[in-house]
Amino acid sequence: MLGVRPACRALSLSHSRFYRRQQPARVRNATLRTHPRALDSAERAVVLEVLHSARFCDRAPSEIYATLLDEGQYLCSVRTMYRLLAGNAEVRERRAQRRHRLYTKPELLATAPNQVWTWDLTKLLGPQKWIYYHLYVVLDLFSRYVVAWMLAHRESGELGRRLIAQAIAQQNIEPGQLTVHADRGAAPTAKTLRQLFLDLGVEYSYSRPSVSNDNPFSESQFKTLKYAPGFPARFGSYEDAQAHCQNFFARYNTEHRHSGIAYLTPEMVHHGRAATVIDIRRGVLEGAHARNPKRFVRGVPVPASLPSVVWINPPEDRSRIDIQTPKPNNMNANVTVKLIPIMATNNKRLH
Repeated sequence: MLGVRPACRALSLSHSRFYRRQQPARVRNATLRTHPRALDSAERAVVLEVLHSARFCDRAPSEIYATLLDEGQYLCSVRTMYRLLAGNAEVRERRAQRRHRLYTKPELLATAPNQVWTWDLTKLLGPQKWIYYHLYVVLDLFSRYVVAWMLAHRESGELGRRLIAQAIAQQNIEPGQLTVHADRGAAPTAKTLRQLFLDLGVEYSYSRPSVSNDNPFSESQFKTLKYAPGFPARFGSYEDAQAHCQNFFARYNTEHRHSGIAYLTPEMVHHGRAATVIDIRRGVLEGAHARNPKRFVRGVPVPASLPSVVWINPPEDRSRIDIQTPKPNNMNANVTVKLIPIMATNNKRLH
C-alpha cells in the first residue's frame, strides 16, 4: 500500500538492500581452481619423499634447500616446503617447552567492610646494606582499614598465616564471609596459608604473574607509608622501625583522611560511623549556606558521599552484575577495637 521507499524509510532499512534481497543468491563454485604455477600432485609427492627421507628428516627446510642447490637440484622454494609440511601436520616445535597457563584476571568486589582483604609485604631498609625488615600489612578493601600488620626479620608463609589468623579472630569473620587477595610472592602462596583459608572457610585470590596493578590498594598504602613526612631513608634498628610503624598505623587508621573514602578515616568506615560523620558535615554545610547563601552560587553544598562498591579490576560490563545487600558484620559499630600487632623479635620466636 505504501511502496518500497516509504516502507524502507519507516523501517530504517536501505531500499538498495531490499532490492538486493530480492535477487537469488549466487552459488559459488565448490571446486577450487589450482594456480597455474603450483606444483602438481606428482611433484608434491617427490618433495615430501625427499623431506621424509632418512637423510633430511631431521633437518630444516632451509638447509635441505641449500644442500640440494649445492648438488645441482631444485625442487621448490623453502616456503613451499613449509607449506607442504604444514598441510600434513608436520610443522611444530620439537623442543619440550613449558606451556604457560592462561591466568584469569581477578575481579573482586566489596560492598562493606570485612568482605575482601588485600595484603602484601614490603622491605624497610636497615642500618646497613643488605639488612632489611619485612613489613606485613593486611588491608580491608572497602574501608582501607589496616586490620593487622607485623614487622619481621624474614619473609615467611608461617608468619603470614599467624598474622592473618589473628586478624580473622579479632574481626569475628564467619566462614564464607571473607576473600583474601594477594600477589604471588613466596609468603602469600605458601601451603600453610592456603590450608588456613580452607580450614576457616575463607576464599583466596592471587594476582596474575608479572602484573603489578592486580593488587593496587596494598601498593598504594605502601606508598602512603614511605612518602609520609618523617619516613627515614634507613632505620637505625629493628626497634626504631617497629616504633615508627606503630605510630604510623595508629595515625593512618584514626587520623588519615583518605581520598578514596570521601576523606573519612578508615576507622570511621570500618566501624560503621561513616553515615553519622557525613550527616554532621551536611549539617555544617547547610548552616553555612543559611548564614550567607550568596557565597554559594550553586546552591546548598553537598558533602562527598562514601562509595557504595569498591572493585579490583572491575569488569567492562557492570550492568549485569547483581550486587547483593551485605549481611551485617558481627562487630558492634559503637565499639572501638584496638588491634595489637604481632611483633617478631627474631627469626625463631614470636611474641
